[in-house]
Amino acid sequence: MMLSFALNADVIYTMNKYLISIVGPTAIGKTALSIKLAQHFNTEIISADSRQFFKEMQIGTAAPTKEELTQAKHHFIHHKSIKNSYNVGAFEKDALQCLNTLFKTKNIVIMVGGSGLYVDAISKGLDYFPDIDKSIRKDLNKKFEELGISVLQKQLKLLDTKAYNSIAIDNPHRVIRALEICIGSGKPYSSFLNQGKANRNFKTITVGLTAERDIIYNRINQRVDIMMQQGLLNEVKTLLPFQSLNALNTVGYKELFNYFNGEWTLDFAVAEIKKNTRRFAKRQLTWFKKNESTLWFDYKTSAKEIIKDIDNTF
Repeated sequence: MMLSFALNADVIYTMNKYLISIVGPTAIGKTALSIKLAQHFNTEIISADSRQFFKEMQIGTAAPTKEELTQAKHHFIHHKSIKNSYNVGAFEKDALQCLNTLFKTKNIVIMVGGSGLYVDAISKGLDYFPDIDKSIRKDLNKKFEELGISVLQKQLKLLDTKAYNSIAIDNPHRVIRALEICIGSGKPYSSFLNQGKANRNFKTITVGLTAERDIIYNRINQRVDIMMQQGLLNEVKTLLPFQSLNALNTVGYKELFNYFNGEWTLDFAVAEIKKNTRRFAKRQLTWFKKNESTLWFDYKTSAKEIIKDIDNTF
C-alpha cells in the first residue's frame, strides 16, 4: 500500500515513518538507485558514507556528481573538512536531527552508504562503551607509529579473537579503538557489541544490492580506472600536506601517498587501490549480510521492481 504524502502536521504524526536504507558493496550502483527512489517517493537522501562527508575528497570517494546532486536533495555530502573532527557519534546525532526535520513533511526518507557502522548508528543506535583512560590510546598510537599495525593486530587477536575476525582489521583507527576497550575495561571489545539498541521513532526497510563476486570486482577495477581518468592523482597531490589526518587513511588516498612519497610506482599504487577496494567490498558484504531482514536484489534489478517489493512491506 502506498503511503500518503499529506503535509498536514496533525495527519503526519499519526502515520508511520520509514527510512529506506540502501546498502551493498562499493561500485554496485547504490547512488543511482537512491536517486530513483527519492524521486519516486518525493523525498530526500541522507548519505551514510563516512568519507563522502569531506569536501576535499570528491573523486576518490565516488561522491555523487553535481548532476546527481541536482536530481534529488542530499544531506551529509561534503559538509565537513578533513581538518574537522567528525565521528560516528557526531553523525548519529546530526543525522537523527535531520531525520526529525524531514519527517515533519515526509513519510519516507532514503539513506544510502557503504559504511556499515554509520548505517547501523542511524537504524539501530550505537553500542555503549565505558570511558577509557586517554593514556591507553596515546600508548597504542605510539606503538603503531613505532612498530606498525601488525603488532597491534596480533595483540588484538590475543585479547579478542572475535573482534579481530569482525572489524576492519587493516584500519589502524578501528584496531586501536578495539584494543583500548580491551585494555581499559579488562573485557573483550566484542562483549560490548549489540547489548542494547536505541529505540527509533521510524521503521527501517533495508534494501541491498549485490552481484556475483567477479562482477563486483570488475566494476571496482573499472571505477578505479575512471577515477584516475577524472583526476584522482591531482586530488591526492593537493592533500599531501594533510596525509597524516585520519580522514585520509582511506583506500584510494593512502596508496597514492605512497607513490608521491617515492615508496611505490604509480602502476603498483593503482593496483593496490583496486586490491584494497576489493577487500573492502568483501568486508562490506560480510557486515551487511548480518542483517537477515534485508531485501536483497541483483544490481541489474529495475528500480520499478524494487519499489514494488518495498511497497509490499509497508
